[in-house]
Amino acid sequence: MCFFQIFNQHNAEAPNLEPAFHRMAQMEPNLDHDVSWFLLPSYWAKMVVALISFLCFANSYDGDFVFDDSEAIINNKDLRAETPLGDLWYHDFWGSKLSSNTSHKSYRPLTVLTFRINYLFAGGFYPVGFHVINIILHCTISVLMVDVFSILLGGLQFSNKGRRLNLAPKSSLLAALLFAVHPVHTECVAGIVGRADLLCALFFLLSFLGYCKAFKENKEGRTFSVFWVLVSVVLGAIAMLCKEQGITILGLNAVFDALVINKINLLELIRKLLYKDKWLENAGLLRKGLLFRIALLMCGGAGILYIRWRIMGTGPPAFTEVDNPASFADSLFVRAINYNYYYSLNAWLLLCPWWLCFDWSMGCIPLIKSVSDWRIIALAALWFCLIGLICQALCSEDSHKRRILTLGLGFLIIPFLPASNLFFRVGFVVAERVIYLPSIGYCILFTYGFSLLSKQAKKKKILAVAVLGILLINVMRCALRSSQWRSEEQLFRSALSVCPLNAKVHYNVGKNLADKGNQSAAIKYYREAVRLNPKYVHAMNNLGNILKERNELHEAEELLSLAVQIQPDFAAAWMNLGIVQNSLRRFEEAEQSYWTAIKHRKKYPDCYYNLGRLYADLNRHIDALNAWRNATVLKPEHSLAWNNMIILLDNTGNLAQAEAVGREALELIPNDHSLMFSLANVLGKSQKYKESEALFLKAIKANPNAASYHGNLAVLYHRWGNLDLAKKHYEVSLKLDPMAPGTKENYSLLRRKLEQLQKKGGA
Repeated sequence: MCFFQIFNQHNAEAPNLEPAFHRMAQMEPNLDHDVSWFLLPSYWAKMVVALISFLCFANSYDGDFVFDDSEAIINNKDLRAETPLGDLWYHDFWGSKLSSNTSHKSYRPLTVLTFRINYLFAGGFYPVGFHVINIILHCTISVLMVDVFSILLGGLQFSNKGRRLNLAPKSSLLAALLFAVHPVHTECVAGIVGRADLLCALFFLLSFLGYCKAFKENKEGRTFSVFWVLVSVVLGAIAMLCKEQGITILGLNAVFDALVINKINLLELIRKLLYKDKWLENAGLLRKGLLFRIALLMCGGAGILYIRWRIMGTGPPAFTEVDNPASFADSLFVRAINYNYYYSLNAWLLLCPWWLCFDWSMGCIPLIKSVSDWRIIALAALWFCLIGLICQALCSEDSHKRRILTLGLGFLIIPFLPASNLFFRVGFVVAERVIYLPSIGYCILFTYGFSLLSKQAKKKKILAVAVLGILLINVMRCALRSSQWRSEEQLFRSALSVCPLNAKVHYNVGKNLADKGNQSAAIKYYREAVRLNPKYVHAMNNLGNILKERNELHEAEELLSLAVQIQPDFAAAWMNLGIVQNSLRRFEEAEQSYWTAIKHRKKYPDCYYNLGRLYADLNRHIDALNAWRNATVLKPEHSLAWNNMIILLDNTGNLAQAEAVGREALELIPNDHSLMFSLANVLGKSQKYKESEALFLKAIKANPNAASYHGNLAVLYHRWGNLDLAKKHYEVSLKLDPMAPGTKENYSLLRRKLEQLQKKGGA
């Protein structure tokens, strides 16, 4: 007895409403017969799935750019209009050249293109539009899952009119709901960089549905359409251009063809191959075109991979031990046992997605180095379940069970293979985003397990209520997790309880606190990050920076020296070490550190700026000007470098050159009030009072609370003879900063002069 049914007699997709249909294969037991679940018309089922998937993640729509969004979006030059569109095809996901040694080789140009469109339509980096698109994509994918699951669970059959029949409306609805509300999907939906997984999944599913469309019998009576097979290959290529996992759909299409279209019994096939039976003729595979279609899929897949290889180059991506420690283990045993433990953790996240974390690296999951480690139990449990399912998928006499279990395992395992470390090293330990597609297989297996339980259960309503409870808990968990992804502070702090041993978690909490000005708290988390990972050079660098600002120079020098010793090409640490050495008045060492930083990062404008400051302190004015000029060449909007050039030329009496540099700077950065102020000072000394006044007033309008701006304008008026205006701006300056250097003295001189003028006037 069904828990609840809504039956529409005009539903064209209900199997018993159109008795005449084209059979792709012999009828099998209907999975829905044993499933105690809702029966809705197809349209309403999709509406329900769309609505619930929207409710799960709706509260992420106004979230910030968080975690990887900064590198993939805000700092990615490929999003900006000035970058040629053609560059997207030669850059990785993060905007680096694929040929670069530092590239991660993540080739996702179509995903980056959607980011660029988002950026252009929004007129800047406004995260709302990015988040809304992600939510819409997940809702669309969840709706498509209704059709996909109806095929995977109910088989592929068409009516006489050519309409595909949904032979498992209840089961497909349940599986689609499980997919839509799975909390492990939060990273893909609420994290903007998850767009890659969403777009990949969209075209992945469209490729599968396109392949299914190839078997719709046409007017000529052909059993399949080559056109739709080729369309599915193209859609698979598009999926791969969104994210690497997309290529796996071609293998899954082949598996589907063999199991559902050709009804191949894998165990029987293996036996015939072993005994060299004439299985090709007996099975009629050549007649049905299976080998031809598989050849098309293989050729398409090989062509796609070859083109990608040509664009990407032969060099593997550069990852470090902290990204994926197991892959750097010397022992094959340690690598194998830890890879399998990672698989068990991914399986557990599908089964119980309660403990979720934005990052699972850097000590979050310590390596298993011995068989005495109790975590070996997780591996044993994983393989016990997998072997049991594989045996049932191969050996069961029930062809319906064999098909569903094999498809479930196929969709669970095959899309996960690129992230498995089996073919190449990946840059993570566990990543929730990579199980977005494998969760399709989990939903198939869960739904089939539910149908078996329903068949045996006496009180089916209780079982249905339990599943409803699971869905409701998942909806609430999605909403909670989405809220955590709305800001970096919430996201990073949520990880502290899940991965307290993860140095990167403590580092990110510290960085977030430092960005908000809470240096004392930031120091605590940076120290913990370094304690957990004594080779964490980025934490050492950031901690050294804070200590430098707090004038704790000796400890800062120790940390930065250790960082460059661990990673000799760490340019930022070399530059910061130079700043500390400069503050300690060890100028030769500071100069050497700066040049080492520039050696490892050729285009480093900030380092040239700091080098110029060092030369200025040493009165090496020509060298200072050259260093600052290099900074502005590399970064034309480098306001500090321009300002220092103007001030140095002004102080050394080169007023004409200072004026020329100031005008050049303002052409490039016309709204920079500090440049207006510096140039106004130069013009005032050159007795160009009117132009100087205009720049001072413009600078004050941009920054009205700068005491020095009012003070220097008062000096200009004082020289110019506009004593009343000079008095007014001296008073404003002193009100803003009563201790403003020189202003009190100048104001006193002005007052005495005004008093003298009054006495003369009175006489």
